[in-house]
Amino acid sequence: MTTFDYKKEYKHLYFPPQGRFTWVDVPPLSYLMLDGHGDPNKSPEYQAAVEALYSLAYTLKFMLKPLGVEYSVPPLEGLWWVENMAEFSELAKDRWDWRMMILQPVLVTPEQLEQARAQALRKKGQPALERVRLELYHEGKAAQITYLGAYADEGPTIAALHDFIHEQGYERAEKHHEIYLGDPRRTAPEKLKTVIRQPARPAPSHP
Repeated sequence: MTTFDYKKEYKHLYFPPQGRFTWVDVPPLSYLMLDGHGDPNKSPEYQAAVEALYSLAYTLKFMLKPLGVEYSVPPLEGLWWVENMAEFSELAKDRWDWRMMILQPVLVTPEQLEQARAQALRKKGQPALERVRLELYHEGKAAQITYLGAYADEGPTIAALHDFIHEQGYERAEKHHEIYLGDPRRTAPEKLKTVIRQPARPAPSHP
């Protein structure tokens, strides 16, 4: 039996402390991914993307179990960005591009994804299933924190994270990243846990 336990193997990536910012170096990881655009609170495309990702993640999990591979499906993650990240704002979600993702064991292959896609299409016929891909994402150095509270109230924590990065001699790089550890359908907004992560690179004046 082969097991994949993201909670143990990647504890430092998925369960950072609350109340303080920490640095991590994120290695290349394999994800199911699907891209889109617009306010996630209003976009049918967003909801369809999330449903397609979970459909494939669980289909793969149950496909691999008879082969001796056992694991829990990791949480939903999202990359969020605009063309000019200096203009990224919680107040302009309709301008956001996004990439929703679910971490996969490294042994999941493109061929297995295609088998899972065919199964899921036969069962559910979701058009968004056709757009899901399996891809490595190398985030590298990033600052992060576990945020407790409603998604709509993340703004001050995000701003403080950006200030921390600047004070450490770095600047923001790549896309705003969130990992959703709670289920908003079953958890009160004030009790939701979210990892908020921002990749960073040395500022030009930083050696």
